[in-house]
Amino acid sequence: MGAELLAVQGRAVSSGQSYRGPGAFRRLMLSGVARLRYPGSDAEQLLLAPQELRTADPSFSTEIFNGHFGLAGTHAVIGSHSPFEIMAPSEAWTRELHGFGWLRNLRAAGNALAHEQAQGLFADWVKQQKTVPALAWRPDVVGRRVISWLANCMVVLDTENVDAYHSFMHELTAQLRYLSAMHREAPDGAPRLVSVMALVYGGLCIADQQPVVKRYTRPLAKELERQILPDGSHISRNPIVLVELLLDLLPLRQCFVARDLTPPPELTSAIDRAMTALRFFRFRDGDLARFNGTGATPSDALATLLAYDESQSHPPRAATVGKYGRLERGTSVLLADIGAAPPLTLSRHAAAGCLSFELVVDGTPVIVNSGAPGPEHGEFAAISRATAAHSTLTVEEESSGLFERMGQAAPVRPDATLIGPPEVTGEVIDEGEALELKGRHEGYKKTFGLAHSRQIVLAPTGALISGRDVLTPVGPRAKGVPVGALAYTVRFHLHPEVRAAVTPGGRSIELTLRNGEIWHLSSNAREIGLESSLYFGDERGPRDSLQVVLSGFVGDEEARTSWSIERVSASPKKAEATAARKPEMV
Repeated sequence: MGAELLAVQGRAVSSGQSYRGPGAFRRLMLSGVARLRYPGSDAEQLLLAPQELRTADPSFSTEIFNGHFGLAGTHAVIGSHSPFEIMAPSEAWTRELHGFGWLRNLRAAGNALAHEQAQGLFADWVKQQKTVPALAWRPDVVGRRVISWLANCMVVLDTENVDAYHSFMHELTAQLRYLSAMHREAPDGAPRLVSVMALVYGGLCIADQQPVVKRYTRPLAKELERQILPDGSHISRNPIVLVELLLDLLPLRQCFVARDLTPPPELTSAIDRAMTALRFFRFRDGDLARFNGTGATPSDALATLLAYDESQSHPPRAATVGKYGRLERGTSVLLADIGAAPPLTLSRHAAAGCLSFELVVDGTPVIVNSGAPGPEHGEFAAISRATAAHSTLTVEEESSGLFERMGQAAPVRPDATLIGPPEVTGEVIDEGEALELKGRHEGYKKTFGLAHSRQIVLAPTGALISGRDVLTPVGPRAKGVPVGALAYTVRFHLHPEVRAAVTPGGRSIELTLRNGEIWHLSSNAREIGLESSLYFGDERGPRDSLQVVLSGFVGDEEARTSWSIERVSASPKKAEATAARKPEMV
């Protein structure tokens, strides 16, 4: 599926719902009340421009010249209009537009046209800011705007035009004042962290703003301590959030050093912990594990961040606070989710993938979760969060966690709050040579009177993964109250580049990897089959794939499904290399 193309012909139209009602409050914040709360003075001089670590696309300038404005996977045709005048194609597009991150593309172009475009678009925003959508004034969007303006100020500023320079500094001050009053209102998680980060950035990059740095360094430190868990995972349990945060935290640390200030220890520690977690969640193929909102891995951004990783230590076996497990032997790496949903304020993008796992062999992905679609494919967001979109077990096709609904028969919203599953336990056990992962949850206790437990053992060579899924009666079922048979399914979603076929006899599935290796997935399940699936872990968009499906029924007694994934043939290149190393027989 390609990017959506929206044409605006003939005239300019409204860019969405204007900020009415609370707009009066916003204007008040921007004036008197915000002025009293903000500890800094009017910005007069910029001292620093933070390093921009995000990848830039110099061709963006040419696209604007040709009347296109592509953001968040969607291209809008603006013609001769300002992007702030047109009907926004999506909420994600609006958020990126008013976050001004696209300025880095114009800065990268580095020509007179790009400078003219940046200055003109900034002036357009200033003129129309009173009628921009409400989303543009969400604190995290304002925070992103401030950071983008600071990092790319040289493409916006006209140093020979004193009035234009003062206008830029005036607007920058207004944004910071607004944030000083509203940063606590930002959505929990990364948005709140970005909001307070922007204030500290402003204090460091603008001259004579020491009180700002002093006021907001402590709130920043507290948020970092709360959000970056002791094992380095993010409180949202979404691995991709670490990438976005580190792209801002690393330049922020550099700004402290540039101002001859010692970075707060909480900042340095958070960066170190997050880097460790990135190594934990990263497979040998370069992708991050697709859990709880992670879809396609931004390979360029991840490569940039890993260049700053001074530690060469091996990834830990478990994220004990974030509740993930990592098994690694030979060329096989397996990552599993052994935790419940994050706090309610952070669960709107989390997935019901408890006890799901992903497997990568010799840098080749084999078993995956479906992953999260990009903003341009939001129609798949709800289904991608369901348990059935993960490589784990479902009962009666229900999710193991509870998604908030407007009514019992209402569909699940893409951003619905996720609760549970309850009573989740999990651990990684080092048995010397083999590694074992155990997990259990009671997500099906209330609806079906069942608990799900999973055991996975990775052999010392990495060539065999043995697993067992068990459904155990709990609650009324455990007391002998008959409930009746229920259908359950154990799914193994395959990466799109894995070819699969049912073997003769129908008791296993032959998997052919892109490197030529052949593996067999076998099971004692009542039925073994292949079904279609969708994969959202590709930057190009959703891809058709397959899933191995093990089906059965659970009654009033425990049901056990054993399975194994075993390599039966090495890749041709490996086989040739092994043969070449064998001594000749004499």
